[in-house]
Amino acid sequence: MELTYDDVNGVRTIRLKGRLDLDGAAAIEMKLTSLIVTQQMFVVVDLSAVDFLASMGLATLVRSARAVRLRKGNMVLFNPIPSVRQVIASTRIDQVLPVYMDLDEARRVAAAPFSDA
Repeated sequence: MELTYDDVNGVRTIRLKGRLDLDGAAAIEMKLTSLIVTQQMFVVVDLSAVDFLASMGLATLVRSARAVRLRKGNMVLFNPIPSVRQVIASTRIDQVLPVYMDLDEARRVAAAPFSDA
């Protein structure tokens, strides 16, 4: 699992590549945590190059989203491939971690003022 990132207009886009399974989640968890939990963050997680998503990967994403919310930030998911999108939908993770197919829209929503609603 590879992790790269960039910051554009106050939004950090984190790009994941590979299998987000037990090994993949373990490989990125510390770096992901260090990129998002040190301050208020607005985060887009690009899943377009993730070819497999297992329960440990889902858990990593949900924990990360919670950490971002605790610091009054927002985190959204971007452009998962169909099989990964199906896993996200079938587990209803998309009910708490929104998924967008347009990067500009994902960045706009991530950068929106924090809301507890």
